Amino acid sequence: MKSIFDPSTINELKSRIDNLGPTATANWGKMNIYQMLRHCIENEFVLLKEQRYPTRFLGRIIGKRALKPILKNDKELKQNLPTHPQLKFEKVYTTIEHLKKLWINALEQYTTKSSADYNDFIHPFFGKMSKQEIDIFAYKHVDHHLRQFGV
Repeated sequence: MKSIFDPSTINELKSRIDNLGPTATANWGKMNIYQMLRHCIENEFVLLKEQRYPTRFLGRIIGKRALKPILKNDKELKQNLPTHPQLKFEKVYTTIEHLKKLWINALEQYTTKSSADYNDFIHPFFGKMSKQEIDIFAYKHVDHHLRQFGV
């Protein structure tokens, strides 16, 4: 499994992001390119501990159980998984290029994180996560959305 904390993985992801354009359409799901980029940027902010949302009630009940199958193998995330409501964006008022730069800047921050940076991390659905769990989930999430848009 590739590591989101590895600079070579970040370079690969940056190259894929660079291939996204304003006419890109989703192979599945309801998001357009602007919504997907905004969603992914906000997700990185959550995983980088720059943004925090309260833990959802359903997450308290099934969050850890829902995370286990995501982490246990190298399989890609399934298509059409539900999105946390606070990570959905109806309208986005900026350019694709600006959003791509924001996402790449966020991804580059992973290479500076230590295990201690994640001692108290709590995901708004999955609950408490270790750096290793974040590593797997973050990469799979980015890859999922890039595949969604064909890159």
